[in-house]
Amino acid sequence: MKINRIDHIGIVFDDLAAAKAFFLDFGLEVVGEMDLESDLVDRVNAIGHVRTSIVHMRVPGGEAQLELIKYHTPADEHGIQPSFPNRLGIRHILFAVEDIAAIVAKLKQRGTEFLSEIQNYENTYKLCYCRGPEGIILELAEKIG
Repeated sequence: MKINRIDHIGIVFDDLAAAKAFFLDFGLEVVGEMDLESDLVDRVNAIGHVRTSIVHMRVPGGEAQLELIKYHTPADEHGIQPSFPNRLGIRHILFAVEDIAAIVAKLKQRGTEFLSEIQNYENTYKLCYCRGPEGIILELAEKIG
């Protein structure tokens, strides 16, 4: 038995179009889009009457994908819940980048909220956290040297 790779990470959004636009502007590319609704989807999700729209995106030339998901039905009655870096569970997605200062400037110009300014981690990485679509936390990391 062997695990080969991480294929994708699913993230549920209320505004799928805005999430897709954010990640396109960020530099990801669309790999595929689909709408799903079937008994099989209901069984896999262990939820009845599922109707979803999905956009698969990746870093150009990359392998692992982000699966952006919109559940049209059933609706999440709790709505968007802001997360913080110390909350239990999956908390952020790290993107290894080049020229973090330029990326941060671009995102700030577009109104992206930053949890921190760029930090130098032991002269090995420049790091910072920001909020992506609907408050998800993205970490940007540029290797120094």
